[in-house]
Amino acid sequence: MNQTHFEHIGYAPAHHIPTMNLILNRDHLFSDFTIGSLFVDGVKQCWTLEDAVRERPGVPVEQWKVDEKTAIPEGNYEVAITYSNRFKRELPLIKDVPGFSGIRIHPGNTDEDTEGCILVGLVWDGDDFIGQSRVAFQSLFSKMQTAIANGEKIHLEVT
Repeated sequence: MNQTHFEHIGYAPAHHIPTMNLILNRDHLFSDFTIGSLFVDGVKQCWTLEDAVRERPGVPVEQWKVDEKTAIPEGNYEVAITYSNRFKRELPLIKDVPGFSGIRIHPGNTDEDTEGCILVGLVWDGDDFIGQSRVAFQSLFSKMQTAIANGEKIHLEVT
């Protein structure tokens, strides 16, 4: 039997969509900021810096979110590369974040540089500063662009 016959009877072979998997492990939670590790397909890529984690599982976002000072909820997200009017360039956008909009991955060094977004850096000083942020971002962004050019989706798991 050929594929046309299977499609005719309502069965089509499953198509595997290749995916770049990003995992953000939140390693160190402080009162004003959060330090994490970002993995790309199982390999550590860089450090991350986010606002404070304020999430209370089972409680609606609007009851625990402090605007521009709160990390996004744990969960699974799709990432797209879109144009940012604020930064005037293409950046990764984390899609469909409950209670948040315009959440991006971008360069930055301290919690003053993020309003809920995820900052990336190659070095962490043990406090509220990550360094070599532009270098870390460019390396990550290049991998993301290649994945999209190869027809891959980008998935982010925040834990």
